[in-house]
Amino acid sequence: MKHLPLLITFIILTSCSSSMKKLTTVPDVDIQSYTGKWYEIARLPNSFEKGLICVTAEYSLRDDGKITVINAGHKESDPAAAKSIRGKAWVPDKNEPGRLKVQFFWPFAAGYYIFHLDRENYQYALVGNPSRKFLWILAREPQMEEALYQELVDVAQENGFAVEKLLWVKQDCWE
Repeated sequence: MKHLPLLITFIILTSCSSSMKKLTTVPDVDIQSYTGKWYEIARLPNSFEKGLICVTAEYSLRDDGKITVINAGHKESDPAAAKSIRGKAWVPDKNEPGRLKVQFFWPFAAGYYIFHLDRENYQYALVGNPSRKFLWILAREPQMEEALYQELVDVAQENGFAVEKLLWVKQDCWE
């Protein structure tokens, strides 16, 4: 029993290591252009969005340079029932502006990696994390053309994401 803390530490450290290739983020992000509403087109399944449709993420700049994040969605079982959560995001290293931290509950913060972005018009983005457990296809409009969607899925697959598990997010609450 006296070695239990050491064993737990070892398990945590070894489970965090990865043989995966580093997830490279976009080299530059104009945060002002990135702010606004994004529609979730598809995502890898996760517990905190289970059963949600019409999911959006809205970003706005704060006076302290950080970003307010509001994620919202509707329960598929009852589309009139909305659910939302407010958090904050920031760029920890100005040399890697596509690598953000997002925090909804203090003291926990998660990696938010923008690894593909329409840097010309800021109309679509691929966001994930280094573990490849989380992936979102985001767009400024609630619908996306199939050709663009497939292009983004291909980019996600090339970056090691399990795209065969992607869930298409219904966005018909706006009609």
